[in-house]
Amino acid sequence: MDSKNGRVPIEPQRVDAPLTSSAVLLTLTLGEAPDAAARVRTVLGALSDVTKNVAFRDLGAALACTVGIGSDVWDAVTRAPRPAQLHPFREVQGAVHRAPRTPGDILLHIRADRRDLCYELERQLLDLLGDAVAVADETAGFRYFDVRDLLGFVDGTANPVGPGLPAATIVGDEDAAGAGGSYLVVQKYVHALGAWQQLTTEQQEAILGRTKADNIELDDAGAPDQKAHKTLATITDDDGVEHDILRDNMPFGSPGRGEFGTYFIGYARELWVIERMLERMFVGDPPGMHDRLLDFSTALTGGTFFVPPASLLDGFAD
Repeated sequence: MDSKNGRVPIEPQRVDAPLTSSAVLLTLTLGEAPDAAARVRTVLGALSDVTKNVAFRDLGAALACTVGIGSDVWDAVTRAPRPAQLHPFREVQGAVHRAPRTPGDILLHIRADRRDLCYELERQLLDLLGDAVAVADETAGFRYFDVRDLLGFVDGTANPVGPGLPAATIVGDEDAAGAGGSYLVVQKYVHALGAWQQLTTEQQEAILGRTKADNIELDDAGAPDQKAHKTLATITDDDGVEHDILRDNMPFGSPGRGEFGTYFIGYARELWVIERMLERMFVGDPPGMHDRLLDFSTALTGGTFFVPPASLLDGFAD
């Protein structure tokens, strides 16, 4: 309790949890039972206790679970004021590529340095949720070498650090309803790895905008209106101020099934930052000049969620 004003202090969820060697991204939709929202609320209120009960098996494995709640079920599940920018994922249709919106009401981002801990926490949570939810997508990710994606490039280079991390990800006093929370956008991309590997290293580097071996930033190559991925994903406002997001992307895949992909996980203080990034990638800047990475990476899913403060989730138990 805050002794100065008598209110429970706002405690964010672990948006800044360290990048781990394993993660599970679980997208759920609300069940049709009349009490489904109330049952989800009850389980989310017990989340910290359930997580602790699994984490004690290896306290050094950094087990964490971050929960995002979608716009369509926010009112029913939380019974709390709606964050100012929360709305469903906005599908982006470019001339060539599309960022689709797919079903999803609850997003569980489970991560640890042990795959078995991720598995166990997911199992226990799904047992508790029962038929109050249905699984729309389940993706298990892993850290690949020195934090590279399956295309071979270092991922998350532009992530904020130090004081810049909460400043870029945690909503402040500008929105009382969302204070202490974070906007979360997720997309599941699959890569045409065979076609990508037919490119020369120099061609790949021109598309990404960084060197492959040592991750050095490059100037955009080729025509002046053909921007690299790193340029299109860098967002500045009308005053020239750059706005960061936190990328917790995880590779996933199965060589036996010919599946190779990246699960994009973006946390942001302001949702419009990620939405503008997707517009620039899929529509192009200028329009018609889309991100060339999309010629090799196809978005299968798209969802927008709000990560409420941990203190709000804990209050569900009351």
